[in-house]
Amino acid sequence: MHDRSFRVRGRANGLVCSSLWALRQRSLAFLLARGRPNPRAAARVFLLGVLTVSVACQRHADPSADFGAAAAAMPGDALPRLELRDETTNLLLTWLGPDGDFHVVEKVDEVPAEHRQQVRVVQTNDAAGTGALVYVANLGEKRGDGTYAVTTLPRSDWEKLGADLRKTRLEALAPGQAPPGADPAQPSGGAGNDASAAISAIVYGADWCKPCHDAERYLKSLGVSVTKKNIEESRAAQAEMQEKLARVHRTGAGIPVIDVMGKIFVGYSPGPLKQAVDAARHATASKRG
Repeated sequence: MHDRSFRVRGRANGLVCSSLWALRQRSLAFLLARGRPNPRAAARVFLLGVLTVSVACQRHADPSADFGAAAAAMPGDALPRLELRDETTNLLLTWLGPDGDFHVVEKVDEVPAEHRQQVRVVQTNDAAGTGALVYVANLGEKRGDGTYAVTTLPRSDWEKLGADLRKTRLEALAPGQAPPGADPAQPSGGAGNDASAAISAIVYGADWCKPCHDAERYLKSLGVSVTKKNIEESRAAQAEMQEKLARVHRTGAGIPVIDVMGKIFVGYSPGPLKQAVDAARHATASKRG
């Protein structure tokens, strides 16, 4: 529906553009028909034509792209100074876990003390810091005036911090051959299965989403520790989900979005989830062995 209305507005805009241009041409023809035209009058007609056509004939931009365009327009070599305090509002703070996953909260005191040295800062009412450069704060040290030190970092460098940790984790848990005597058909769940108990997952969804609840129940049946995050009730959960989707080059995806030990799934499908859990279980068992 959005694309159709966009095309209709584009065609209407084109008709207006053509009509204004024709009016400008007729005005010039009238002046010429009177003989030698008055230079000032001709100049006024020409200028009027240029202005009206330039205003009316500009491309009708898709309003949903406004924020992205604002972010892209931010200068790539500098960001305005950001003053960050405990009481600063409209914040999304992204801290990096030891496993390479990004976690998003809305208040400074919600960032774990051991992960405060490098925290990305976004103010939801300002596009600054959402483009090629990002704000990174050290929340481990507060200045005498109550502010925190905030620097800038290329977005690619920030994302690499997480990528490097995830790579290290995946190399440590690289799935190989199943341990001797392991039965691939053996159910993943079970209270006595220590490997499964070490596996965790996050389900991003909403209360009304039946597949979200189905995914949670299924993962729990496999012995997985599941954390639910409601993206409708928490801006932080929504931002955290979008950060992970961007990492795997998925945008505009539906729910549930499921993170199984760093592997991202969109939608509920038992088969791929079980494969991911089994791979993580075997890798964990191999590492312990």
